[in-house]
Amino acid sequence: MMKRLIFLVCLLWSGLVNARTERVVIQGDHGKLVADLQTPDVLPKKCPIVILCHGFTGNRNGGLERGIANSLETKGIASIRFDFNGHGESEGDFVQMTVPNEIEDAHHVYEWVRADGRFGSIGIAGHSQGGVVTAMLAGRLGKKALKGGVVLLAPAGVLRDDAIRGNVPGQASPTGDPLDPPEYVEVWGHHLGRDYIKTAFWLPIYETAEGYKGPACIIHGTSDRTVPFTYGLRFHQQWKGSEWHLLDHYDHGFGPHPEEAVKLAVAFFVTQLKR
Repeated sequence: MMKRLIFLVCLLWSGLVNARTERVVIQGDHGKLVADLQTPDVLPKKCPIVILCHGFTGNRNGGLERGIANSLETKGIASIRFDFNGHGESEGDFVQMTVPNEIEDAHHVYEWVRADGRFGSIGIAGHSQGGVVTAMLAGRLGKKALKGGVVLLAPAGVLRDDAIRGNVPGQASPTGDPLDPPEYVEVWGHHLGRDYIKTAFWLPIYETAEGYKGPACIIHGTSDRTVPFTYGLRFHQQWKGSEWHLLDHYDHGFGPHPEEAVKLAVAFFVTQLKR
């Protein structure tokens, strides 16, 4: 809690929170998705934009997502951050959430942005499970669709291995037989459904991500105990020419200084989207 408070205070000091934000609703895979579209004060024609994907049990107002959005806005770049189905203010039941239907949610957001008419080049970023969603969607869409590039923040490639081991995301809680899991497992006050576990077991994370051949930036911390940094390193090794930033003593949420991860992500997007 204290880390998040310090991060928000830093944003206030930087003058980054005076954002121009429009609430939008987009049809997703399991109901309507609530999103915040943030744009520069003066919207240029075909403004570049970044889609932001939060992590497991998170929401669009997490510190990383808001930090990146606020900083991009000062650089003349728009962003859209949204709640996945079953999270935040979006429709859907958490027990029905899976990584595949989150990929569909993100794809719906991408298509909404592309059809809007105000925006040009598109980039995408995701944290933790949102990083897996981002990587797999990028593999499906390809380089031409994401000219603004891809940023992965502590991407949770471990989630397939967790499922195979019979664990749930972020903790060593047994799910029983992963091929025949219970109706749900209790995780951080949420009911994680059997479909999540069964689809995670077979999830082709790196195999799907292989389809993306464009610019990318992967950021991870050496003190990440939720997702060891080797899972981020594998994306870097797979995506030739990608940037790789390994931050010493940073955890899964990039504590103690999440603004450092924000700076790296924004610097990458400015380079890609301002060309």
